[in-house]
This record gives sequence, C-alpha cells and structure tokens, in this order.
Amino acid sequence: MTRPPYIDLAPPVERALLIGAPLKRAANKHATTEHLEELGRLADTAGAEVVGEVIQHLDRPNSATYLGTGKIEEVKILVAENDISLLIFDDELSPSQGKNIEELIGTRVMDRAELILDIFAVRARSSEAKMQVELAQLQYMLPRLTRMWTHLEKFRGGIGVRGPGETQLETDRRLIHHRIKVLKQRLAEAVKSRQVRRSGRRNQFSVSLVGYTNAGKSSVLRALGEDKDIFVEDRLFATLDPLTRSISLADGQSALITDTVGFVRKLPHQLVASFRATLEEVTEADLLVHVIDISNPTWEDQRYVVNQVLADLGAQEKPVLHVFNKIDLLTPEQLMAARERLGNLIPGSVFISTASDDDVEPLRRELLRQIRERQLVMSFHIPVSEGQVISELYRKGEVISQESEDETVVIRARVGDELAGRYARYIVGSN
Repeated sequence: MTRPPYIDLAPPVERALLIGAPLKRAANKHATTEHLEELGRLADTAGAEVVGEVIQHLDRPNSATYLGTGKIEEVKILVAENDISLLIFDDELSPSQGKNIEELIGTRVMDRAELILDIFAVRARSSEAKMQVELAQLQYMLPRLTRMWTHLEKFRGGIGVRGPGETQLETDRRLIHHRIKVLKQRLAEAVKSRQVRRSGRRNQFSVSLVGYTNAGKSSVLRALGEDKDIFVEDRLFATLDPLTRSISLADGQSALITDTVGFVRKLPHQLVASFRATLEEVTEADLLVHVIDISNPTWEDQRYVVNQVLADLGAQEKPVLHVFNKIDLLTPEQLMAARERLGNLIPGSVFISTASDDDVEPLRRELLRQIRERQLVMSFHIPVSEGQVISELYRKGEVISQESEDETVVIRARVGDELAGRYARYIVGSN
C-alpha cells in the first residue's frame, strides 16, 4: 500500500525584522541595544525568527510613517532581499502609521504592544486569563479596524458597492463593543468569586511576588514550597495565571504566597487594565516581595518599570521586600560588591538563588521575621483538660514559655489573629 505524501500543516515561521526608533534627546546606545535584545526575546517567545534589526534616532516620530522617508526605503529593500514577512516596531504605532507602513513596504507590521498581546494570548491557560487577554486585544483592535479592512479598499468609490464594506466595518465595531461588554461582565463575576475565596483566608499572612518578567518569581515559589509541579521556563511571560501556595516556614508559621504575572517595559495599557482584577492580589497582600534578577545588567531599569506598574495599581504604599535572585550567576567578587552597594541603597534586601534549597533560606528567615513582627505575644490560661488547645498552640503558634498552676497551664506564645480569635476566652494578657 502506498503511503500518502507527508503534508506539513504547521504554519510557516515568520521572518521578522526588528525596528527601534528612540528619540535623540533620550537616546542611549546601551539602552537601545538592550531594548532591541528584549524585543528579540519577545519575538522568539511568540515564535518568530529574527533576521535583523534597524535603528533610527529621531528628533520626533513622523506622523504618517513613524520613520523617516529614507529609512522606510531602506527597510523596503531589506524586506525584499531577506524574504522578511513581519516588521516589529519597539514602540506603539498609531493605527494610521501602521496602515501607511504596510502599504509602502508591502509586508505586515506589528508594534511592541501587539506582540505582547499575542504572547499573552498564546500563554493564557485559565478561562479568566483568556478572557482578560481577549478583552485587551479587542480594546487594542477597535481603533485599528479600518487598517484590518484594507482588503475592501479596492471596492471603495465603486458605484453601488462602497456601502456594504462600510456596513461590515460598522457591524464589526458593534460586535466588538458587545463582546467587550460581555467580557467585562464575566470578569466582574470572577472578581466577586475571588473576593469570596480571599475572605476565607483573611487571617493568614499573605505575600505577593512581583517583578519583571523572567526575574524568577515562579522559581522562587517552587523553591519555597518545594513543589516541582509549578511550571518554570526560561522565557518571557512563562506564566500568566496567579498561583497561590501555602508555604510552611518554621515554628508553626505559614504564609500564603501568590505568584503574579510579570511586568515588562511598555506593557500595553489595555493589558494592565484587563489584568487589574487579577492583580488585586497585589493590593490586598500584607507584603510585596519584589523579585529582581541581579544578573541582568538592566535590573535597575527593570525595578523602575515594576515600581511604575505598582503605582498604576495603587500599590505604591505597600511594604516591599526586595529579593535579589540568581546570585549563582555572579562571581564572588560581584556578589560582595552588590551586597555592599545595595545594603546602603535598599536596606533590608535579601540575596538568594533558586539553584539550591540552602540559597533560599535567607528569604524563608526574612518572611518568618516579617510574620513575627506583626504578631503579639499573648498569655493563655488553659485548663489541663484542654489538651487539644495546648497542642494547637504548639503546632500553629510560637510558644515562648509554659508553666503549670494547679489545674491550669499558662502558655506565653506568639500567635496570629486566627488563633487569638479562636481562643480569646483563654487570653489574660498580651504585650
């Protein structure tokens, strides 16, 4: 029997050209290189093959084509010579700029915001994350519908046929507006459901991991919880859905730690708005753990980006613990210099590596200290017959001393609100 010929149904890999156009007054050669390297990593995450890059320093962007006329011609030649199928701009283009560039060069154009939205669409796993990404995409798409309908342009101006095209465009607008309304309603329901779940764990110390994408937040959560099932990948935006784990520390203490979506430079405002509900975990947390990749030369810029997003979320006043991750990638001399400098710049910083369990212990100790700092030492007078109460104080609190008085056990212990509330009838004092 003759085998049928093999047919590869996989879509062809996009050959992409990266385009950076920083303003001259803000131009920094090192920063421009770093930004395009990050854009290249984003393109790789999206599945594109980067075949080159073009940089033009601008006094101000061209209102019609963003780049200057001469640079547009240069790009057009590169596209033809290198079989390029996609242009990716590092800055957000207006709808008219994207449309004009596509017409002049004859190939598809995507800006940084659209690329990030595309990555989020691929990476979304839960139904809520998918709705959030769809909402952001629709809000991004709405003002760009005319550009997406360029295939109708050949009909415009024709007698009797111009109307249907415009009618279809208006129909699409109405459909998108309706879909946006539906998604917002469904996401509001998800927010209520999350608030109910959160109220059930209000008495537990809660921590949110925040940071630039690929700083290692998921690795930190996996190392703290010793949970090998937590997904970790060395790519931008490896995880989008918030993941919460209860982490046992020491002396019966525990913390609820949530891994949130990573931030990135020029994060599309549509995404920040649509993921705002998910990021409520940040605003509700007792402590923010800002994970920073200390091996990245641009970590200070990344820290600034994260702080800006936190400010947008209204979380700038939250207590923050700075955790410098990936110290295993530094030489001993580099690590010593970093500890000395950051000890003055950001006091209280913690230095860790998720490469080994021992290197995460400084973070465990600091979290335990943060919990104890928020707890009162209380004196409990418990009848000897209440052995279960005594046992739970040892198991879930930090017992400092125990004495016996006739038929009563006097225990001084550091406990959380939950235990204090449950056994308030036995409390005779606190300090």
